[in-house]
Formats: sequence, C-alpha cells, structure tokens
Amino acid sequence: MGNPDSDQSTGRRTIFRGRRHGRKLRASMQSLMRDLLPALLISPEGPERNTGKIEPSNLFNAPFREIWMEIGFGGGEHLAWQAEHNPDVGLIGCEPYINGVASLLRHASERELSNIRILPDDVRPFLERLPDACLTRLFVLFPDPWPKRRHQERRIVQWETLATFSRLLKPGGELRLATDDPQYQRWMLVRATGRDDLVWMARRPGDWKARPDDWPETRYEAKAIKEGRAPAFLRFQKAG
Repeated sequence: MGNPDSDQSTGRRTIFRGRRHGRKLRASMQSLMRDLLPALLISPEGPERNTGKIEPSNLFNAPFREIWMEIGFGGGEHLAWQAEHNPDVGLIGCEPYINGVASLLRHASERELSNIRILPDDVRPFLERLPDACLTRLFVLFPDPWPKRRHQERRIVQWETLATFSRLLKPGGELRLATDDPQYQRWMLVRATGRDDLVWMARRPGDWKARPDDWPETRYEAKAIKEGRAPAFLRFQKAG
C-alpha cells in the first residue's frame, strides 16, 4: 500500500505505490546520505515544494547550457554517466527508493559530480510545479511495468504524464523511454505516438532495438538481457 502525498500546487491527493526502502544501507552509504545528500537535495518539505512554479535552473549553484531530468533513476548508473559526460548540463534525478538514492550518491562521490540534484520522492507533484519548456531531455528508463491489468494505472507512462512530459520539453527536446516488457512497450508506443507533439525518431528496427552511443547500459538492462528479454529504446522529439 502506498503513502498518500498531497499535491500542494493543485490540492489533489496522489497515491505513491512502490518501494521506498530496501535492505539496510551499509555504513558507507549511510554516511553519504547524511553528508552528501543535503548538498544535492531537492527537499520535499523545503521552500522548493511550496506553492508557485519552480525554475529548475535555480536549483543549481552554477548556470548550465541545458537541464535534463531522469524519472526513476534506479541505481543511478545512467544519470551519473550523463552527468560525467555532460558537465555543462544540469541533471535532476527523481527516485523515491532510498537505496537507489544512496547508490547515485556513491557514483556522485566517486566521480566528484556537482551538476546533479536529487528529489528522493514521488515526482508527480514536483512536475506540476515546473514551467513549460524548461527541459531539453527527459528519461524514463525501465520503469516498473506493473504487468497485472488491475495495476496498469500505476505505470508512470500514462496519457496524462505524457502530456506533462511534452509540456516540460522544449521544442526539439527529447523524451527517452526504455522497457524490456513487450506489453509495456506497446503501451508506451500507443500513448506517445498518439500525440501530435511527440515525434517517434525511429526509422528502422535498429533505431529502437539498439542503444545510441550516448545511452549507457543500466543494471536493469543487463538483467533483462541475461534473462532473455530484449529491451526497447524509444526516442521521441518534441515538435515545434
């Protein structure tokens, strides 16, 4: 059963369903949560989450060429790689699973990354607070497929969330989705291609069966391949 979260910007209640905690963190991870997270934190209780819009560039201490966001960054491998290889880009990572947050902090510490900010919470109320056309890339990689029919409304990719993703992307910006679940792949494609303002960038099977060079492997992709599931890498460009 998820925890109810109040969306202060709209007055709506959202229900978060998913894990927030896993096995107990090692002492080194606990130290990172205590010492490093405060410097990178977008606080659920802080002024960033009061009423009014949030300008994402204001979350960083330095100006950046672009702002990208990853929703559900898992163990943080992809986000950390992007931050390391794009030092002129600010990256916002959203992940309610505390063990995943600790994993990203380990990557950030080892690679001395300062161009990331972390929201360790349900992303949906935060998205409603962001202004139009504020992101250049948005990643949703290997989200929980919620395979049972009665749970499909829990999937992060919905008609409503895709409308929000499109609103947040700048013209020419890119939405990247990935899944190893064939049913969820069809679900994603039906909803994303059903929008006139999102253009599927694939022209041939290789465009969605293989990762681009600037899309590093995650632990979830490696697990899927090991277990015989073929991932799909879906890229959409914001029209305009």
